[in-house]
Amino acid sequence: MVEINAFRDGMAMLASAVTVVTTGGPKGQAGFTATAVSSVTDQPPTLLVCMNRSSYGHPIFAGNGTLCVNVLASDQQAVSGLFADRNVAMDERLARVGWRTLETGSPALDGAIVSFDCRIVQAAEFGSHSVFFCEVDAIGRSAASDGLVYFDRKYHGVGDADVVSA
Repeated sequence: MVEINAFRDGMAMLASAVTVVTTGGPKGQAGFTATAVSSVTDQPPTLLVCMNRSSYGHPIFAGNGTLCVNVLASDQQAVSGLFADRNVAMDERLARVGWRTLETGSPALDGAIVSFDCRIVQAAEFGSHSVFFCEVDAIGRSAASDGLVYFDRKYHGVGDADVVSA
């Protein structure tokens, strides 16, 4: 069995897009910073989002049955920090950023390079987390072109200027 810190150290070397996942609906509003987001299939367009079941926002997401995956732009590192800060109340997180709604009513953050507005169509529990399978109902894009990734426990901007051709 791999030791937990060795696993975490290994995963730190897997670059991931930085997202803020939000929800809005009858159970309230919530949002959290996540890198555990992935495409599942394009028929139908589906993402998966992993969320710790012990998180304060977990029952809000599960109860609303909707979410929006906001892929952050390179200049939104502070937004990532805000939504990861356990000392900032859920309602205050959304009060500090601009946002709009698309189809589901979940907040789509202003400035995100792309926002995937989704319905949770299936959830599975594994270990400490829920894995939400989310069908995409709408997509919003901004003029931002450079994305934000997390690699080696640090933020890095990525975009066209960073691409090296062979």
